[in-house]
Amino acid sequence: MSLLDNDTRTQLTEMFETLNKPVKMVVFTQEFECQYCKETREIAEELSTLSDKISLEVYDFVADGDLADQYGVDKIPATVILEGGKAGKDYGIRYYGIPSGYEFSSLIHDVMMVSAGDPQLSAEMLDWLAELKTPVHLQVFVTPTCPYCPQAVLLAHKLAMASDLVQADMVEATEFPDLSNKYHVMGVPRTVINETIFQEGAAPEMMMLDKLKEAVAVAA
Repeated sequence: MSLLDNDTRTQLTEMFETLNKPVKMVVFTQEFECQYCKETREIAEELSTLSDKISLEVYDFVADGDLADQYGVDKIPATVILEGGKAGKDYGIRYYGIPSGYEFSSLIHDVMMVSAGDPQLSAEMLDWLAELKTPVHLQVFVTPTCPYCPQAVLLAHKLAMASDLVQADMVEATEFPDLSNKYHVMGVPRTVINETIFQEGAAPEMMMLDKLKEAVAVAA
């Protein structure tokens, strides 16, 4: 049974007609699927049927552990969005947990962004990222019912696309309570930068730049 209604499928099919470069989704699940693993896989499967520019690979987190390590995937369900075709560039865009509710829009946006090859960041942010020497790991904690969370996720994923030194994870807070407790997630969105710096809410780009500079300074 389709997870998407006919109107949504039609709308997405029309959107995907504008895709430029191919996009690949890589989903990690397991034989006895975890909570929301099945639904996460099915979302990706449906999207991959809506355009010949979107491909999908599904792997078992345990049986294909070496590949999971290669992608840096350490929990499931996990979805990796990368360039398709022979190029296959991995921008460090990750989803941990089901990309449903408001986060479904983030997933669609990422497909469109990776296909277009343009993260659409300000010149100031791009200049700073071009000079970046320190790896940056962003973990954006969200829930599917949070209307402000996609803005935080999309900014993090734009940063990852713009720099090979940035990895950005969407983390569904209720699916990974241990992580939520570790980082004291009391509300969402909450972005954790390199384990030490925190940004509450859907911060504007320049506010996030200040937080990134702070995180890099701490790591230096």
